Amino acid sequence: MEDRLVRAFVAVADHGTFGAAAQTLAVTQPALTKQIQALEARIGGALFRRGRLGARLTPLGRTLLPDARDAVDRLDAFELRAKRLTTGGAGRLALGFGLSTIDIAPRAVAEFRRRNPDVGVTLDDMATAIQLERLRRGQLDAGFARLPVDPDLSVLELGTDQLMLAVPGNADTEPGVRELIARHGLVTLVQTKGPGFVNQVQRYLAAEGIKPRVVQRANDLQTVMALVAAGVGVALVSARAPVVVAPERIRWLTIDHEAARWGVGVVWGGGEPGPALAAFLEVTRELAASGW
Repeated sequence: MEDRLVRAFVAVADHGTFGAAAQTLAVTQPALTKQIQALEARIGGALFRRGRLGARLTPLGRTLLPDARDAVDRLDAFELRAKRLTTGGAGRLALGFGLSTIDIAPRAVAEFRRRNPDVGVTLDDMATAIQLERLRRGQLDAGFARLPVDPDLSVLELGTDQLMLAVPGNADTEPGVRELIARHGLVTLVQTKGPGFVNQVQRYLAAEGIKPRVVQRANDLQTVMALVAAGVGVALVSARAPVVVAPERIRWLTIDHEAARWGVGVVWGGGEPGPALAAFLEVTRELAASGW
């Protein structure tokens, strides 16, 4: 089936009229109408009901639309990945990273760019789940992610991370983690900003039988740290995070529990990496071996 027919279907569904969809696709309205008719003939049913208010999806159209969107997304991902691997595309890398690699990821990019100044690199902060989704769509070349991941992806293991308790600098740390959480209350990230990390925190709390009183939620790690430093509460954070974003007015308690530890690594699509990514992985491997 021709991809232009599927794209035409999605465009009309999105815009609600043939005229607006035709303009978006840079075709004439009669040409778009013929494409939809050809698709309807191919599948054996009507996708739209046409009227004065525009084009409304039929029950068949509503059923098929999610599949059509998925097909268009996959085609776009294929095209993007193909362009990266041809005509200079291999000279660019799109990378993601999360809380546990807030230190090594920027350092790896800096060292890689020093050695490979002709390769363009983008590095964006995003949750592991988003990184894995974009890897599969071809929108990301590699990501510094929480492990484990599904076996269809390749992994360079970097090490482990673990939870620590951040406590206001003037607080008495003698009572221990459980009592400090109960006494001061917990400052946490909102679920949408770090779902994997928040789930890790929840698994640890459940394993320890701790039911915390959440006193404040924040949208980023810097705000969490600032709230702890100001005495609002305590926070469970990545042991890697203090290296980069910790204010001075915070004390740290190490947590020794299996549920408070996890692996981290660089993840990419299955198979051999291209030249630019292979060079980047080698730089990252060297940094990890030096005790990042």
